Amino acid sequence: MSDTKTRDPADRPGLSQSSIVRFVRDNLGILVGLIILCLVLVIYDIVRGRMVFLTTNNIMNVLRQVATNLYIACAMTMIIILGGIDLSVGSIVGLAGCVTGGLIAFVNWPMPLAVLMGVFVGLISGAFNGIWISKTTIPPFIVTLAMMNIARGAGYVYTGGQPIRIMSDSFNFIGSGYVFDVLPMPVIYLVIIVAVSSFIMNRTRLGRHIYAVGGNPMAARFSGIKNGRVQFFAYVFSGAMSGISGVVLASRMFSGQPTAGQSFEMDAIAAVVLGGTSMSGGVGKVGGTVIGALIIGVLNNGLNLLNINSFWQYIVKGVVILIAVYVDFLKKIRKGNK
Repeated sequence: MSDTKTRDPADRPGLSQSSIVRFVRDNLGILVGLIILCLVLVIYDIVRGRMVFLTTNNIMNVLRQVATNLYIACAMTMIIILGGIDLSVGSIVGLAGCVTGGLIAFVNWPMPLAVLMGVFVGLISGAFNGIWISKTTIPPFIVTLAMMNIARGAGYVYTGGQPIRIMSDSFNFIGSGYVFDVLPMPVIYLVIIVAVSSFIMNRTRLGRHIYAVGGNPMAARFSGIKNGRVQFFAYVFSGAMSGISGVVLASRMFSGQPTAGQSFEMDAIAAVVLGGTSMSGGVGKVGGTVIGALIIGVLNNGLNLLNINSFWQYIVKGVVILIAVYVDFLKKIRKGNK
């Protein structure tokens, strides 16, 4: 296992000028891509003679749309650094929202308890993945594929295939409310989740272990790291983030819908790989994932502003994933030739 994989996340000073410089240097390519994309949209607005993209409302709208993806993408970063994958996150999002909505609308649970139960459903689903992956040799792809179908089916069974309307102002504020009439509530949660995820990966022993297991599982095991526990935590964290995303999304839509969260796993994976995380494990940063998610969010927003059919967004995401993985492939070839 190379030094870059083991020492990178550990023992770093607090936020400083050198930290910012290092962040810009490590993510220079995708930062330039994000800036160019924004400039193109600004120029388009100037040509049309009206400013839409850089308005406060549009920027907050982009951040709010990106937020639910980034909750999951932060956890997906850990999982992909471990060399795994989680295909179940989108289905867990739908199930968590339906359970929360059903408890509020049909059982009259207090809103805080219903929200906690929705997050708990996500956590238990992640624990299911974590137990099977850490205790057996079944590939994460197969385990999470099974969980994807189980969670989606459970959502349809629980709701009978029908949306659950949630008539609760306090619940709807969770995903649709604003602070000072400017900052959306989902963005506040996003800041907290990104900060917690970055702290885990950069400042804790658990973060060092995640990089070590992803870089070389056998060497990590010989050094005394409990690989199974590290994997279990990552999938539990992913389930919890999916549960939070499901609750916030249900609040935004004023309903729990069994179809919610479709393709969320692809959006999260796209953000992670675009942010520079290697699909083979051992390399990646939460900060890069944030930039990757912003690129996808701005790209989707730009396509809408350009009045391009929304179906093209799927094609664009597929191309983005392919290019990002190919760039990672080229990096490995250059490293192998040195």
